[in-house]
Amino acid sequence: MKNELREPETLQDAINFFAESDNCLGYLVARRWPDGVECPTCGATDVRFIATRKMWECKNNHSRKQFSVKVGSIMEDSAIGLDKWLVAMWMVANCKNGISSYELSRTIGLTQKSAWFMLHRIRLAMQDENMGKIGGSGTPVEIDETFIGGKTKNMHKSRKPKPVANRTPRLSGVIGKTIVVGMLERNGRVKAQVVESRTQAVLHELIRKNVATGTTLMTDEHGGYRGTDFEHEIINHANEYVNGLVHTNGIENFWSLLKRGLNGTYVSVEPFHLFRYIDEQAFRFNNRKKMTDFDRFSLLSASLANKRLTYAELTGKVSPTCC
Repeated sequence: MKNELREPETLQDAINFFAESDNCLGYLVARRWPDGVECPTCGATDVRFIATRKMWECKNNHSRKQFSVKVGSIMEDSAIGLDKWLVAMWMVANCKNGISSYELSRTIGLTQKSAWFMLHRIRLAMQDENMGKIGGSGTPVEIDETFIGGKTKNMHKSRKPKPVANRTPRLSGVIGKTIVVGMLERNGRVKAQVVESRTQAVLHELIRKNVATGTTLMTDEHGGYRGTDFEHEIINHANEYVNGLVHTNGIENFWSLLKRGLNGTYVSVEPFHLFRYIDEQAFRFNNRKKMTDFDRFSLLSASLANKRLTYAELTGKVSPTCC
């Protein structure tokens, strides 16, 4: 590699450093294969580097002997250069409110369609599938739900939900919106996901899968949270928002950050894709403390392998084969 590997501190540092193709390759190899290059097909370490093609060849006899650093990662089958991929990842990891496909396309020189596809593949890498359960004894977990979607009066008539008789005014404002439930360790990590409803059965199952035994739950007065096997503190928002240590201000702060990005940066997000935008914001939120921009970028770039999203999967033409 031409330059000694060092840590960029700013976006401009990253642009300058990754302008060298050898630096791009050296960085990604170090993050993906810290103990030596492995064949993504069979896992063998007996490989040789083909310098003229910047690829490796596995010495085992199988159909995919030659591979690049992109193979078996979110970048597989992408004709976009590593320099653009790495700069885009730096921006997504560190822009507090995210970056739109239009802005990314102008910044790194791609079509808007390519930038949109790239951003969704980066969001796939931001999914934290190994977080495990949150909370535990002495660590309260705040739980709340929010509704994502535009105002009914602004929707095209083909997308407007049909009016429901006897619907209360408070609930009428959430018809046609997507429900998202969030769970936040007090002063810690967040988990959030799209759900079909906020019934007791759905919420109890979500809590059981994601919250550790011995945790004290902090919620508002919504009845769907009642009756779990957990110790449960309730704050009635009709009367107050904080009662000593009982509040849901932390998860509501996460909702504020999420909606700022959805409404300000992305403007319009299809419900089909919403979970990926939630994963993106959760990644930045969970890695906001005691981390430099380079640390956050490095964490993301170490999570590229064994994840794949094709354009057909992204647009719903076929079901995802994995991840």
